Amino acid sequence: MVELSGILGVTAVALGMVLTPGPNMIYLVSRSITQGRRAGVISLGGVALGFLVYLLTTNLGLSVVFVAVPELYVAVKLAGAAYLAYLAWNALRPGGASVFAPQDVPHDSPRRLFTMGLMTNLLNPKIAIMYLSLIPQFIDLDRGHVLLQGLLLGSVQIVVAVTVNLAIVLAAGGIAVFLARRPSWLKVQRYVMGTVLGALAVSLAVDTSGPARAG
Repeated sequence: MVELSGILGVTAVALGMVLTPGPNMIYLVSRSITQGRRAGVISLGGVALGFLVYLLTTNLGLSVVFVAVPELYVAVKLAGAAYLAYLAWNALRPGGASVFAPQDVPHDSPRRLFTMGLMTNLLNPKIAIMYLSLIPQFIDLDRGHVLLQGLLLGSVQIVVAVTVNLAIVLAAGGIAVFLARRPSWLKVQRYVMGTVLGALAVSLAVDTSGPARAG
């Protein structure tokens, strides 16, 4: 039903996106460091559900709302920018800590961990745009079953994203130990991370591009 070239194409793009630092990676790393691998895995479950929500809504045609109602797209985009700015402030504020620094923080319940993972993903409008603009490029109309093709290709993206993020969750503890033995690196990492997050927030907030249209 779907050509191998299409699957490989989606895999390549999915890898490029998941390896680029963003809200999902930051949240998963912070939860894994502060509360352990189990918390990171539960949070990843929420992130995965967010991908599934976008997969189903975009392939069922609900994503056209972003094109029909651009104000909604702008609202979601600004919400995502605000969340990034919040993360940046937490990293840069006086007394702030690196996401890799071990901290004694109140442990969230599994339900909250899952919910926050879900919301972190849903507040990233670029995920919806990826499904709206990427997947149609690899769908072969001559093969029919467009909906099934879209669901299959979207599932490939989810598998890639979840697999890579799981590896990050499992490795986060080792990174924390490495940095804990080098205190100066923690400070540098915190400022670099905060600066990057702040830049991403500004970039997203001032981005005037609209949702891409499926071809």
